[in-house]
Amino acid sequence: MKLGINTYSYMWSIGFGGARPDRPMGAFDLLQKACHLGVRVLQLGPNLPLVPLGEEGLERLRQQACASGVELELGTRGLELDHLKSQVSLCERLGATLLRTVPEIDGRTPLVSEIRACLNAIVPLLEEKGVCLAMENGNIPAGELARTVDEAGSSSVGVVLDTANSLAIHEGWRYVTDVLAPYTMCLHVKDVSIMRVWHMMGFVCEGRPAGQGQLDIPWIIEACKHSRHDFNVILELWPPEQDTLEDTIRIEQAWAEESIAFLRKYVPE
Repeated sequence: MKLGINTYSYMWSIGFGGARPDRPMGAFDLLQKACHLGVRVLQLGPNLPLVPLGEEGLERLRQQACASGVELELGTRGLELDHLKSQVSLCERLGATLLRTVPEIDGRTPLVSEIRACLNAIVPLLEEKGVCLAMENGNIPAGELARTVDEAGSSSVGVVLDTANSLAIHEGWRYVTDVLAPYTMCLHVKDVSIMRVWHMMGFVCEGRPAGQGQLDIPWIIEACKHSRHDFNVILELWPPEQDTLEDTIRIEQAWAEESIAFLRKYVPE
């Protein structure tokens, strides 16, 4: 179990549609940030496409990560066979052994039978290349996600347990952890606070630095130790938007420092 960051630790700093900083963080900036924070894993997600780096840039990123003692992991969206094949190839070029994906097909949440078919098709390649495929919770009920992993019947298939995503389908973090901990290949720690709005008719869910929200993070990490896999703990953040993008980025950068300092008490590596 090692501690790390990913591209969703710095969403605002990287930028996205409607929020583009003048000097967005790139893959090499994130690697430098990982070194600065003293973490040993950098997970690169689909919000920072790597294709623009080209083959030379990918090789340079792999070499610099290796020289810095930082393990690379890859993140994507989708379960389409050709797409997963290309992502496994990218994993090989980066020296990554974990591929995280959001289980989608053509941008929609698939049926369990469709997920099963996709996994059956990709498992032989995963096992041949030594790459693990971890599906992230959030749009599929935890019980169904666990069953699809069981049915895949391969140690190369598991889950990314995200501590906040399943709120979108009305499943709480404690229940989701109980169900998915045994299958966890990667733990995304995303702390949040849920508060009633002033008129009491509804709630607001906002991100917090790790350890300052409503999650029992030590309990979650301990529960995930029952996993059959050696999982890594990756920080993710949901900083609320401020008056300016610069202010939002400033908060995001500060939260990352605070969160890693907190998580290091439970994940020393």
